[in-house]
Amino acid sequence: MSWEPPSTAANFAEIWRAWLPAIEERSELHLVARDRANGRFLGIVGLHAMKSGKPELGIWLRSEVHGNGFGREFVGAVATWASKNVPVEYFEYPVAEENLPSRRIAEALGGHIAERRENPKYRSVVYHIPPIT
Repeated sequence: MSWEPPSTAANFAEIWRAWLPAIEERSELHLVARDRANGRFLGIVGLHAMKSGKPELGIWLRSEVHGNGFGREFVGAVATWASKNVPVEYFEYPVAEENLPSRRIAEALGGHIAERRENPKYRSVVYHIPPIT
């Protein structure tokens, strides 16, 4: 059901290097989420297709920090920033159908299910989240 993180640092290096052209073009944003108290890596938050008017929000958090409200905090912060700084008709937020905590993030931000998709590993729903004002 969940996104599988790369198995090695070298594998992840291939992934983040592929992000660089879109970051340089300012069409994507990838942020590292860290614990305020100790700087520990908690996850990654992404904003994709920033120039489309319908940017996509995404998040991955390490499993041991699930259930602490970080997902809502991080996705909400990125959506708030983007609502003020890029054109947003609505945000797309795809999530595995069975991932109820991630679905609650979208719903807490005013999102509604706009689409259902069949992916190779799981079924997903796509929420549309309005701009944060």
